[in-house]
Amino acid sequence: MPDPVPLSRVKDLLAEEATRRTLPREAALALQHAELFARLPSDATEKLIAELRTVPSVDAGLAVKIADTLPQYPEEIRLLFSKERIALDEAQVTRLLEILAQHR
Repeated sequence: MPDPVPLSRVKDLLAEEATRRTLPREAALALQHAELFARLPSDATEKLIAELRTVPSVDAGLAVKIADTLPQYPEEIRLLFSKERIALDEAQVTRLLEILAQHR
């Protein structure tokens, strides 16, 4: 399975494609969504994902989810991990919040 693509990268890819040709309706809507909800530039998002991956329980998919949503509270982080079979301790949640605070 390929690695997930962060929303900021999707925005860049679709914007680049839009300069070459007219996007289909679905792609134009995806670009509009990405422009509205991407919170960080692509390079900053990639750095954030790399730093999030240093936390032991964070895989590529979770790192992208965290980077796309930029949670501010411990409850939001726990919510992102709720479907995973991983129990985060307070130290890991605190570490994730510290990493996110550095990249805001």
